[in-house]
Amino acid sequence: MENVIELQHVNKAFKGFELKDLSVSVKKGFVTGFIGGNGAGKSTTIKLIMNLLQPDSGEVTIFGMNYKKNEKEIKQRIGFVFDHNVFYETISLSDIKKIIKPSYKRWDDSLFNDYVDRFELPLKKKLKTFSKGMMMKASLAIALSHHPELIIMDEPTSGLDPIFRRELLDVLRDLMQDGERTIFFSTHITTDLDRIADYITFIHNGEHIFTKENYKIEEEYAIVKGESNLLDRDTEREFIGIRKSKHGFEALTTNKQRTLRVFGDTVMLEKPTLEDIMLYTKKGEDQYVQSHS
Repeated sequence: MENVIELQHVNKAFKGFELKDLSVSVKKGFVTGFIGGNGAGKSTTIKLIMNLLQPDSGEVTIFGMNYKKNEKEIKQRIGFVFDHNVFYETISLSDIKKIIKPSYKRWDDSLFNDYVDRFELPLKKKLKTFSKGMMMKASLAIALSHHPELIIMDEPTSGLDPIFRRELLDVLRDLMQDGERTIFFSTHITTDLDRIADYITFIHNGEHIFTKENYKIEEEYAIVKGESNLLDRDTEREFIGIRKSKHGFEALTTNKQRTLRVFGDTVMLEKPTLEDIMLYTKKGEDQYVQSHS
């Protein structure tokens, strides 16, 4: 199976933050959801994938090519949707199209017009009159009108109402029908990914925690609930992170079967959300820091 995006041992340091030895791959023909808390390194990773930043060390390849030799060809094949407006606000969508169209060999006017109709976008109004939802639709129409093979989205659903978020996911689902396109979708609204993602890539504090098929997360991870007297130093090691209260404990395990062997029917297991996984990973790290300080 071909990888459309590959980051191999990528390091990128800023003051107060670094991506550490990040190795991530994105498979062709699938939707990969990209999750992590604020400041985890999602935007930095996307900027590296788009060649808006260069790694301090390590390698980034897109379609098996690198930017040093093939930047123009790579960018012809990518559609990029930002979480904020990157266009001139004082001109219209029609004007934006005229500016962007010459950059792409495969620009398709009829496809652009289809999206404009589907999204009910005004062509002549200035962009500064657009709502956040309209701006996202405009960004999407432009990103998709040159038949991109890879669509990269940075928080496309943030600040949008649930109806438009559902509409956006329907558009993305339609795009995936032919199996030739790949979507890399960064978001903190993890419920959107339950509906559309085939794979989930999770980064935390600049490190790659996992890339897994979405259904496998449910098979491997579980929220464990039980009474506090079940916990001791050894049993606590079974978990990524633990939340204790006077009613008992709640914790995250990455090995459901092992937890069942250790605790049997003295605990309850529940399906975790992606948010649970992010929360307990952070909690576990905080607990580790406290116990070692």
